[in-house]
Amino acid sequence: MKRRIYLKMKTLKEAKDVFFNQFDFSIYLKSEVVPTRESLGRVTSEAIFAKASSPSFHAAAMDGMAVFAEHTYGTTEDKPKRLTIDKEAFPVNTGNILPPGTNAVIMIEHVNIIDDHTIEIYSSAYPWQNVRRVGEDIVATELLLPQNHVITPYDMGALLGGGIYHVPVKQKPKVIIIPTGSELIDVGDAAKGIMEDGKIVEYNSVILAGLISQCGGESTSYDIVPDKYQDIREALKRAVEAKCHMVIINAGSSAGSEDYTASAIEELGEVLVHGVTIMPGKPTVLGVIDGKPVIGNPGYPVSAVISFEQFVKPILYKMLGIRVPKREKLKVIPSQKIPSKLGIEEFVRVKLGKVGEKVVATPLKRKAGVITSLTKADGIIRIPNVVEGITHDEQVEAELLKDSDEILNTIVIIGSHDNTLDILANEIKKWDYQLSISSSNVGSMGGLIALRKGNAHMCGSHLFDPETGEYNFPYIKRYLRGIDVKVVNLTFREQGLIVGQGNPKGIKGLEDLTREDVVFINRQPGSGTRILLDYKLKQLNIEPSQIQGYDRDEFTHMAVAVNVLSGSADVGLGIYAAAKALGLDFIPIVKERYDLIIPETFHRQQRIQTLLEVIRSQGFKDRVVQLGGYDVSMTGEVLWG
Repeated sequence: MKRRIYLKMKTLKEAKDVFFNQFDFSIYLKSEVVPTRESLGRVTSEAIFAKASSPSFHAAAMDGMAVFAEHTYGTTEDKPKRLTIDKEAFPVNTGNILPPGTNAVIMIEHVNIIDDHTIEIYSSAYPWQNVRRVGEDIVATELLLPQNHVITPYDMGALLGGGIYHVPVKQKPKVIIIPTGSELIDVGDAAKGIMEDGKIVEYNSVILAGLISQCGGESTSYDIVPDKYQDIREALKRAVEAKCHMVIINAGSSAGSEDYTASAIEELGEVLVHGVTIMPGKPTVLGVIDGKPVIGNPGYPVSAVISFEQFVKPILYKMLGIRVPKREKLKVIPSQKIPSKLGIEEFVRVKLGKVGEKVVATPLKRKAGVITSLTKADGIIRIPNVVEGITHDEQVEAELLKDSDEILNTIVIIGSHDNTLDILANEIKKWDYQLSISSSNVGSMGGLIALRKGNAHMCGSHLFDPETGEYNFPYIKRYLRGIDVKVVNLTFREQGLIVGQGNPKGIKGLEDLTREDVVFINRQPGSGTRILLDYKLKQLNIEPSQIQGYDRDEFTHMAVAVNVLSGSADVGLGIYAAAKALGLDFIPIVKERYDLIIPETFHRQQRIQTLLEVIRSQGFKDRVVQLGGYDVSMTGEVLWG
């Protein structure tokens, strides 16, 4: 099959205009009648008018005595009046129908019962006092709900009160999802333990089905279709011929030689767009077959979600005739520079936290296959296709994925990566469900700079000073001059060489990094680990240029360990806990101190005090020790300030 290289690629706006203007979405959904009690979230297909008044009779609004108001005139505390029960006064409870002719209710608290036949009152009643009159809430024939209205729990009550027990609503948009990929395995088989090497659990269809349901639609997922053109074509043909309103074919669109989606759509109908200048989501294919929208949805999960939100979600709402919900937006400051490709509109997932008077946005992993960048994200920054990124001090807009109150209760930690921060993020949620942690791994020096600029509540640091042999303090004096800080020890940890299981290259120490058969993976410049490495290399008179892979770097210890595990590197410098987590071997080099540096301004805040309580708790310390390679003997101690 001929390789397709996005011959019809368009900008996001162009793609939407071309695609959406092909259809008259108002004619897609027919009307159906459902029981009112089952109508929550459905969209009315026509205006609904009340069949009955509510209340349909004059009803008591209070417990008390129903009376003829005119019989009570002239009554005062000085001139009380006696009324005969069941003749001039009738006992009623709230909601009871008023006896014929009565037109007021005297609250039971204001009634003096003389005997079984007589009461005494001390003030007059006016007509319809404490009475719910006929039609007070709903009058028969009045409009209850207009067409294209999403039914709420309150609406259901109004409908039932107005005598509407069955309601006409629009059909739910029906979407067929076709997952494709020879490398995929069904989640049901995976749950049974039926796995093969090289297979990936197919979960995009689960995500898409959930998103469709949230948008008021319903979906059917086909069995996984292998990467064979004829199979994909037949599945697509069967889906279009089925009783559905839209088809999503997932994971069959790319610039690769096995991109069969565009060809299948083109053979059965028309391809309108092949590739959109967005990232993630670039390989999206938009087409039409037999008048039905067909979307070739990218295979990487984040790409699939972004493509869904831009193209499928608007269509579902257009079919239902309702407005797409707007997300709240906030002005934010990125915690670091975010580069982007010119000509591509990028959707960057970020963690958000309010530091002082500004909201700081920390970018999450940007690769399209990182589904956790969505589970962890508080918002999305959209970088226009006419710029090459945004700077770390440039105010931009973020679309919120969570409630803004969560952002106000987020503690922003920027600096060196450590596995204990993940433990801390979980433990603090157990202590106070309203608090959360946003952690950005930019290295210890990057953390100090963030504190200096007021972009973080604290930084994690393990900066070793070769001249004094001390950790962190010399750097605080140099880079945070004039800022009062507290330094709290988080842990001591073992740093060393992470090597493959069994140490296949027989690496014994840093001297072996110069060997021609050894490939190294480094940490980024400015990280405490990189500074430590450079110091040790200088002691051994080893030039960085002698090390194959010195210029390749990662931002976390786990990323270093993954490189070793995957075989893309033979060795990397990192912490023991990362090696242990992935079953790798470890050669100790040094035991170092990892601290949290907290400006005094933030140290006094209640959320920071709660975080320190968590750190000092035995539960947190026990969890840290279980990771391996940690010493918690000084955890939580204030070492400075």
